[in-house]
Amino acid sequence: MRWPGEVPELGWSRGGDRRVSVLAYGVGLGFRAVGERHCVGARGNVCPLGAVVPGRSTGGRCAECARLDRAHSVAADTMADDPRTYRVYLAWFGPGMVKVGITGEERGAARLREQGAVAFSWLGRGPLMAARRTEEVLRAALGVPDRIPYAKKRAVRGQLPGPEERAGAVAELYARAAALEGRGWPESLERMPLEVVDQVGVFGLDRAPDADADPAPGRSVREGGTAPGRSVRESAPAPVRAVQELVDGGVVAGRLVAAAGPDLHLAVADGSVVVLDTRLITGWDLTSVTRAAEVTEATGSDVRVPLIDIGGGGVQGGLF
Repeated sequence: MRWPGEVPELGWSRGGDRRVSVLAYGVGLGFRAVGERHCVGARGNVCPLGAVVPGRSTGGRCAECARLDRAHSVAADTMADDPRTYRVYLAWFGPGMVKVGITGEERGAARLREQGAVAFSWLGRGPLMAARRTEEVLRAALGVPDRIPYAKKRAVRGQLPGPEERAGAVAELYARAAALEGRGWPESLERMPLEVVDQVGVFGLDRAPDADADPAPGRSVREGGTAPGRSVRESAPAPVRAVQELVDGGVVAGRLVAAAGPDLHLAVADGSVVVLDTRLITGWDLTSVTRAAEVTEATGSDVRVPLIDIGGGGVQGGLF
């Protein structure tokens, strides 16, 4: 799944053919997994081994392709002479969950949407190594992690506080970070003003289960990105289970009610919301499930997609 703008997209490929499906909230989505899951390769190249990868792997790559893919990433620090401008961001994912990171300026906020950041603010901009140095200084000084597990993000996504509290958390982190300017902060990094961007509307997390399909665009807090007096607790359907892995013949079907990072929130027949991490579908051959009869037939069979409680419970043998 990609977030090139404020609407999520799914990319598909078969051989040399590639296409994109633009997703819309409120619309049904369904497919059946077929055969085995194979490595997706690295940097646009097919896996030379055609390796089979585990169903629960979120990487979707064999060990060799994963190594090659990471070797050319910004995170690997192998691109010190990169001439592009980078930005340092402060991201908030839920109560007590904040992080500092960097992204290429030309990408805009795509990286924040890919990570499922509920709210964020830019902190500074400059050369890659200055941005990287600032990131390291802030992590050490502020005691924030370099990554937050998606399982933790999902656990709080249905119980987020209101927009004022979200904005306040980002502003507080920004103030702590800005206070470090001149104390290990590279001179070549230009500090940017605080402007909290709330992405609850972009992700559809402020929508009622029966809301219209069109998600509200993300806006800065001062522009009113979330409707006044409307809290997430009052309207967003809280996800309770997540797909643990796909299996041959397993069906995933539901109505898309929200999306954040790689996750699709699907309303299913029993009225609950199940999360599908789209990183689990890479490498699978998928066939469409378009008729209600197909879904009913599948859900009544012994074929199952393993689910796990988002709150940390055990595996459930449900199919949706």
